[in-house]
Amino acid sequence: MIEGNPESVGSRLDLQQLLLGGKVRVPAPTGGGVSRRELIERARASGSRVIGITAPAGYGKSTLLAEWAEIEDRPVAWASIDRLDDDPAALLSLLASACATISAPVSEVALEMRGVGASTLGRSAPLLAAALTSTPVPFVLFVDDLHLADSLSCQDALEIVLTGVPAGSQIVLASRHAQPHLARLRASGEAVDIGIADLRIGVEGARTIFDRARIDVEDDQLAEIVERCEGWPTGVFLCALVERSGGEALAVTGDDRFVADYLYRECLGRLPDVTQRFLRRTAVLEQLSGAVCDAVLETGDSAARLREIESLNLFLIPLDRRRGWYRYHSLFRDFLLAELQVVEAAAFVELNLRAAAWFEANGLPAHAIEHLLTAGDRDRSAQLVAKLALPTYQSGQVAVVERWISEIGDAAVATYPPLVVMAAWKCALLGATAEAERWMQTLERIEWTEASVEQRLALDSSRAMLRAAMCADGPEAALADAAFAVANEPTWGPWRALALQLYGSICLLVGDVDSARGAFAETSALAPSSGNTGALLLAEAESAILAIEAGHWRAAEEHVRIALDAIDANHMEGYSTSALALAVAARIAVHGGDGARAERYLARGMRARVQCTFVLPFVSLKVRLQLATAHIELGDHVTARHLVREMHELIRRRPDLGLLVEEIEVLQLRIDRMSGWSGAIPLTPAELRLLPYLQTHLTIGEIGTRLFISRNTVSSEVGSIYRKLNATTRSAAVERAIAVGLLGE
Repeated sequence: MIEGNPESVGSRLDLQQLLLGGKVRVPAPTGGGVSRRELIERARASGSRVIGITAPAGYGKSTLLAEWAEIEDRPVAWASIDRLDDDPAALLSLLASACATISAPVSEVALEMRGVGASTLGRSAPLLAAALTSTPVPFVLFVDDLHLADSLSCQDALEIVLTGVPAGSQIVLASRHAQPHLARLRASGEAVDIGIADLRIGVEGARTIFDRARIDVEDDQLAEIVERCEGWPTGVFLCALVERSGGEALAVTGDDRFVADYLYRECLGRLPDVTQRFLRRTAVLEQLSGAVCDAVLETGDSAARLREIESLNLFLIPLDRRRGWYRYHSLFRDFLLAELQVVEAAAFVELNLRAAAWFEANGLPAHAIEHLLTAGDRDRSAQLVAKLALPTYQSGQVAVVERWISEIGDAAVATYPPLVVMAAWKCALLGATAEAERWMQTLERIEWTEASVEQRLALDSSRAMLRAAMCADGPEAALADAAFAVANEPTWGPWRALALQLYGSICLLVGDVDSARGAFAETSALAPSSGNTGALLLAEAESAILAIEAGHWRAAEEHVRIALDAIDANHMEGYSTSALALAVAARIAVHGGDGARAERYLARGMRARVQCTFVLPFVSLKVRLQLATAHIELGDHVTARHLVREMHELIRRRPDLGLLVEEIEVLQLRIDRMSGWSGAIPLTPAELRLLPYLQTHLTIGEIGTRLFISRNTVSSEVGSIYRKLNATTRSAAVERAIAVGLLGE
């Protein structure tokens, strides 16, 4: 519960929803600015689907968007980006949440925006684009502060989304940084640029600002102010504030950065010391409320002070209608942070640590991590990231986890064994083989002598589970490791379900079917309450396979239904742990005579196999074994043969996998006895990773940069994709991929 916060809601979930609500709420236009009606009408009348507004801070981008939203007669959606949105899954989720209220098709897919690896670009982004295209009424989507989510992966996802904006609708993107997607759209007449030159104001605009501030100024003085500020709107506005408070606006010289510093300092210096101190210190917060400011400042009157500052028109923007949460104008916050470092630099770290403590206590650990990283507290960051990595991964925000680990740094990660465990699991589940093995080697070397007996035992159990999952030393050693983990993971712990699932899977490698059944049943009972959906998916899929082998197809169907429901409920499409359930679901559909349904499950399973590599060998082999069997049952011998080749490559890296190797040999013999070659050659995992990028306008070289492969490799794989999909162009390949279920649904 949130205590001592009368303006906030009473639960952590409500607080999270409140902050999200502030990001998708259309802000009221702020008074005192210059109307941009002419620019807005020109952009509206252009008929262009995309409007790009690109300029440094202080040029009125957000003000323009708010004014446009107020006068727009089409349905309006709004998305304000923050740094936690610099992840394609998070960005797509925010855009979908913004549009859900104005578009029924978007509302239907809003929860499907999560994903990992290629699935975000290959499924979530085209799903959102298709939903926007299907929106029956023209709309306008405003996206503010896009520069806070301009990683390459976000740019790629956004480019696909932009293709879905239908005729008559517009998406308006405001950013401090250049917007790469605009160049192509501009060339085809689909985009309009609004830049610095368009946003500068003249004497007439400056007169409006000074009149609203109730300041008399001569025309020649006003012209000089405009010239010195070079038409920079915020500079002119600050000059008006300085003049109103008795200062000398014409003393300003220099570029925007120095203009801002001078003018803000003039404004700030005329406020009471207590207000100046409040502004400087609370600038460490991206979002402000009375409660969090009280916690950071160790005071009790912050709510009243925020209302006072808002009344002074000091660049404070409300985030909710109740005016419980605010943010500073970004340029003003930059200035305040710089002042904090000059005036009381020693307080910077402590203020961020207090903010982190408040956000963690109030159920917003991701915000807490950002403050810990800002404060340079790598130890506490590592501890919190270790706790948050699994749920963040399962929510699809893999890029966020990767950024956290990167900012903490390998050296600091290595000093906290639980985070090493999470780094190793993340890499293993994402198919990052070299990194997974490197972190596993790091984990094996750790002694952690300063830890408690319980902590060391937990580390030993975690090591044992990773060794069992990677199965590098054969099934007997893996079984011993899995048994150790089962014996030492507490029944109430989050990892026991995974230990049991691993134990059951490895029991099958040595032929102990009864023990495997019991372990899978216990996994299924424990996994939902512990939040380990991946263990549940694998356990239910394994149980379904056992039921099929016993001829109990109805029982198999029930196990698969539980797994499929969990995939849908937790939005685990594209995760490596979902592939086995999808493959078995295809077999069950074939057995039931529903070939079309089987094909859909196979397409999804083939996509999910991309991240199933030799570092999780028995999972990866079982996925391909079930996929190949389903393809054979559908008469697609070509795909089955290619999947068997992939299995042999995995066995080359992990040769000792017990009875599983014998199952593959039996399948090989079955295929060898088949006459004829029917079916189409499937896309390889490498080609499936590349396929989503064909939806973008990236060059061959740029795609290679994204995937860390050479230009020649990209060219070769693109040519292979064209041949397999019977296409000669990108657009034709994408259309064919969508038709067969390799992109989108």
